[in-house]
Amino acid sequence: MIVAEMVMTALRAAGARCLFGVPGGGSSLELMAAARAEGMAFYLARTETGAAIMAGAMAELSGAPCPVLTTRGPGVSAAANGLANASLERAPVVLLADGFSPHERAFACHQYFDHAGLMRPVTKAQLRADTAPGEAIAAALQAALTPPLGPVLLEITGEAARAEAPNPPPFKRPAPRPPEAPALAAAQSLIAQARRPVIIAGLEALPASRALRTLAEAMGCPVLVTYKAKGVLADAHPLFGGVFTGGAAEAALLHQADLILLAGADPVEFVSQPWRYAAPVIDVASVPRQPHYFAAAAALHGDVGLALAELTATGSDWRAEEIARARHGWAASLTNGPSQGNRGISPQAVVELAQAACREAGRHPRVSVDAGAHMFPCTSFWQAEEPGDLLISNGLASMGFALPAGIAAALYDPQRGAIAFTGDGGLLMCLGELATAATLGVKLTVVVFNDATLSLIDIKKGERALPEGGLDWPMVDFAAVMQGCGGLAFRADDEAGFAEAMAAALAAPGVSLVDARVDPASYPAQIKALRG
Repeated sequence: MIVAEMVMTALRAAGARCLFGVPGGGSSLELMAAARAEGMAFYLARTETGAAIMAGAMAELSGAPCPVLTTRGPGVSAAANGLANASLERAPVVLLADGFSPHERAFACHQYFDHAGLMRPVTKAQLRADTAPGEAIAAALQAALTPPLGPVLLEITGEAARAEAPNPPPFKRPAPRPPEAPALAAAQSLIAQARRPVIIAGLEALPASRALRTLAEAMGCPVLVTYKAKGVLADAHPLFGGVFTGGAAEAALLHQADLILLAGADPVEFVSQPWRYAAPVIDVASVPRQPHYFAAAAALHGDVGLALAELTATGSDWRAEEIARARHGWAASLTNGPSQGNRGISPQAVVELAQAACREAGRHPRVSVDAGAHMFPCTSFWQAEEPGDLLISNGLASMGFALPAGIAAALYDPQRGAIAFTGDGGLLMCLGELATAATLGVKLTVVVFNDATLSLIDIKKGERALPEGGLDWPMVDFAAVMQGCGGLAFRADDEAGFAEAMAAALAAPGVSLVDARVDPASYPAQIKALRG
């Protein structure tokens, strides 16, 4: 066995099912051959950033580490945004980067910079597989899978990849840690005293959805979910209260609470605004977070599912009609409304018509959502049914996320496929991945909210006069670009045209794109309702 084979054997034992990347020389080809021998598919992306985002989405969906492969130098630096995304989305990505051997460093400076130094702020560990490769891969997996989950860097030179290696160390996932008894007792006492509790579910509740639903139904209280936790409690569930961001839209409900239970809600998911609520908080999280928005009245640190399963309740004073009224009020405050004249399609209509087309076609795709103004109608009005139905870059909020994440989602579950909701600006940042999707033949529909503007930033500019062309560009014909990449494409300027285009796109056997000309006029009111 050589080191490249040992690394892939260890990753496979930890649950990795594939890898993404843009290979170079050095160790890349040895690692690709070793992956094939392990039965792990390699997916060639067009950009290292896209590959790292694909790996992050695959890691989130599978709960297992996902490797991404890059060459040294520019390959590593180009992957940095994807690793930052994995860091703030708590995804166990393993960056396998070609490196420089000590022999090379004695004379080589071409393409060299300190890979570990660059990646240190966005990875949990920076390791090399030179002298003790078995210990390095074991440490990489341990770091990636110890809560909070996150990415690691493992540098492997070509020389090291081809060296003889011992058998990989046996894989042992970090054991789930139950909550401590005093903290559990404190939380239980707060729940017993509360008459109007509210639960806020976050990203760490995804694998604990059953325990969360059981507790919520026992408490009989409303549940808010973060963007990352959409589907932990279905949008159609009578206890669903809306989406929590830390902004204004959910404030009316939370101001009525006499206890707030954070169920796996990571503060990285909240907008940067002060905490608005006086009710005591129970924080159920894998580890303490610093900084946090408040001092919790009780903190249960350890496995979120185990903690939620230990908590008990005997009901509350909430009435079903109150929760329904709060939910309807939340949704009404975020309604986009119809388009203004002939300026394009309402963004909310794009989301609702897309889901209606899926139901008509008997489809249940996952959706990925890009950063930008269009994310607000997508996250508010797409009806999630189960955990993992919606993927989003929330902690980092990176543009250029939806398309590569949608590719990964379609690869993860080909039967369900995926829809990527993206703004025009976000798609322009990862345009080459349209060719990746077409080459792979994934069941993916790309829906472009095309208004030729950085709409969210345009709203934020206020009354400031900015340089001409600073926030907009000529309208791009994305349908023509998709056709040039080998996929099907459609254009839509009104609701009827969009519904027809979606039906045709969903019926396509592989990748398709719908270029939807949207009216951005309703975004400012929606964002004001959300953020206050």
